[in-house]
Amino acid sequence: MSGYYVYIVECSDGTLYTGITQNHARRIRDHNLGRGASYTRSRRPVKLVYLETRNDYNSARNRELAIKRYRRTKKLELCREYKRRRKKIELYKRHNG
Repeated sequence: MSGYYVYIVECSDGTLYTGITQNHARRIRDHNLGRGASYTRSRRPVKLVYLETRNDYNSARNRELAIKRYRRTKKLELCREYKRRRKKIELYKRHNG
């Protein structure tokens, strides 16, 4: 899919980092190799806990900034909802081939 991803990773110290990218798999790998944001370099490994797609850079950047303004509790709720959706998708795939 073309476009942008807004993502949240959980760092090894339990903090959350929000960013945008066009290739989320590569970006997470880069974070874990120390080539990501300076914030995550000393907090490796990181794991993806939230992901959403956006059609263009401006939309992704605006969403990233909105999420960065959220309190930690609201970010964690986003992550929990993402995890619930992923589980539903996996169950559907398992039962429907």
